[in-house]
Amino acid sequence: MNALPEIKDMELRGELLPAPSLERRRLRAYLLFVVTDVAAIFIAFLAAGALYLQRFPDPQASNQAYLLLPIYLTIALYQGTYSIRTLFDYRFAISRSFGALAISAALLAFVAFYLKAGASFSRVTLTLGLVGAGVLIALSRRIAVHLIERRWDGFVRNRLHIRDGGDELAIPFNCIVDARAAGIDPEADDPHSLDLLGRLLLNQDEVVVSCPLDRRAAWAFVLKANGVHGEILSPTAHELGALNVKHYEAADASTLVVSAGPLGLRARALKRAFDIAFSTLALILLLPFLCLLALAIWLEDRGPVLFVQQRTGRGNRFFRMYKFRSMRTDSSDADGDRSTARGDNRLTRIGRFIRAYSIDELPQLLNVLKGEMSIVGPRPHAPGSLAGEKKFWQVDARYWHRHALKPGLTGLAQVRGFRGTAERERDLSDRLQADLEYLAHWSLFRDLAIIAQTLLVLRHDRAY
Repeated sequence: MNALPEIKDMELRGELLPAPSLERRRLRAYLLFVVTDVAAIFIAFLAAGALYLQRFPDPQASNQAYLLLPIYLTIALYQGTYSIRTLFDYRFAISRSFGALAISAALLAFVAFYLKAGASFSRVTLTLGLVGAGVLIALSRRIAVHLIERRWDGFVRNRLHIRDGGDELAIPFNCIVDARAAGIDPEADDPHSLDLLGRLLLNQDEVVVSCPLDRRAAWAFVLKANGVHGEILSPTAHELGALNVKHYEAADASTLVVSAGPLGLRARALKRAFDIAFSTLALILLLPFLCLLALAIWLEDRGPVLFVQQRTGRGNRFFRMYKFRSMRTDSSDADGDRSTARGDNRLTRIGRFIRAYSIDELPQLLNVLKGEMSIVGPRPHAPGSLAGEKKFWQVDARYWHRHALKPGLTGLAQVRGFRGTAERERDLSDRLQADLEYLAHWSLFRDLAIIAQTLLVLRHDRAY
């Protein structure tokens, strides 16, 4: 949602009325999404057939839509295209729909190839149909989320906050109840008290309780007993950055999960496979240009072609990063203590050109092949890098968290314009926030989007 809905307080007086169920409302919204997706796909493919093949309805375009539709709906259901978050976050809804559409198109192309039906498939109508379907689905999602915000006040789930002497929580709730004022006690064992609490929790999708430490066990017990999604506010867990709770039955002990790594095994394998394929292809295609550039660098002052510098990589481990040399051999800064500035007199003529267009970074494709870097990830920094007057990690201790993934040739911070010399501490904070966001929400589709955006910012006013 673009704006958080107003928090609504509720006082319990007399007869307690349970919250209305929002399950049917959500199911109707999901069904509407399915219907609009089906309509978007058929309209887009029929329009593609009419535009390209001058027939309406065109049998070939219709067959493509018929084949694509069941694949799309299956993928969409599997990856959460019709989930609760899609009802209030249109960007998430659109990205899920685009992902399902892309995977469906790839599977359809595979089926056509396997069945040797490629001759009867028009690639133009397929492409036009997919683009048109994507546009229509994105438009329908944006309109749907806007209508939901207006008609439902942004509330697509019942979220209850019970205050029992604990800290306040400034997030949107449908209902906020003061437990003591309402006469609710989780430690009470009489049927009337439990009935009162049971009616309060009826139809609640999420219940968050804030209470002192000595009452958390009692609240955990009654929340489990009522079969609701329950959470208990824990300042200690927040301080530790806890992600989850893990229970060890053999030791009868529980631990707070405070670190789980940004990517699982399959995601790491997929990212590595993409890195190898992309860097290999790029090196093959760019080899003549790289050789000419290397010759130009050598001819200018007969110095080394490559500049090798120690950078911080994954797991905060050092590695040797390659760049085309852009500075005079007597002015190279191996530790990175002095960042390059606008009009820097250490740069050679070739160096100014290759830095202006980020061409000096291309040898890092070799670091990618070696497994030290990735195509997309947080940019690696030299140990001596400064933001204002401080080292990077002195500005924000979370700086070390950005090294949970391999560093990249490009990254989310770079395409957002957070690059170049960190003249102020804020410059480091901006790029760090982008790096941490990338780690938390990695996907291959996002990597592809960042690569595409990088092509638009190769020439940048902070590239010097």
